[in-house]
Amino acid sequence: MPTTEGGLDLKLDLTHVLDGFSGNEHALPIVPLYRDVVELVARSGIFYTPTLLVAYGGPFGENDFFINTEVHDDPKLRHFVPHNLLDSRTHRRQWFHKQEHIYPRLAASAAKVIRAGGRVCLGGHGQLQGIQCHWELWALQSGGMTNMEALRAATLHGAEAIGLAQDLGSLEAGKLADLVVLNRNPLEDIRNSNTIRYVMKNGELFEGDTLNQVWPRQKALEPLWWWSEKP
Repeated sequence: MPTTEGGLDLKLDLTHVLDGFSGNEHALPIVPLYRDVVELVARSGIFYTPTLLVAYGGPFGENDFFINTEVHDDPKLRHFVPHNLLDSRTHRRQWFHKQEHIYPRLAASAAKVIRAGGRVCLGGHGQLQGIQCHWELWALQSGGMTNMEALRAATLHGAEAIGLAQDLGSLEAGKLADLVVLNRNPLEDIRNSNTIRYVMKNGELFEGDTLNQVWPRQKALEPLWWWSEKP
């Protein structure tokens, strides 16, 4: 496959160049990616997981979401996350000018990989549980992916990357009944991914806001210790 980029001619046998290397975790930090690298990643068949919330080459992407979305007073986070942990992460926030943030440019390179036929995945880095995967999804879409491309990266591509696509990653007959039901359509606005009404896990249905089980039997979530202000 000959390619030319900036006067450099490359002829690569991409079936062997990354033999045995199944994925790249974290972003390729030089932007923009040129066609030779984009096609190397896409045609080799590896999975590219950029983890934009801890983006290389600039401020962590999570800082943008801490500043521009409400975290500390989010009732769902306060329901599921101990208050002292939320306080420690949100009372003081780092601020960066929008031009400083690198993650949209990294996401644009990931979109190039998608358009070249490659597979991009949504990764986590132990940031703020309960919201971090939504932030990563929104960050992926910020670089020009369509909403469907970003959603596919967050679901099917991840299942393929860990060898579980026969059971997870898409709604198909014969796969496990693990899914979410949303109140609003993420194809219209990617941030609608965070409007979870129900979660189904192994065929059991739970309320998204409370994790109370509603089917096949009704059962309230056991109280969590931080729900009480007293010892």
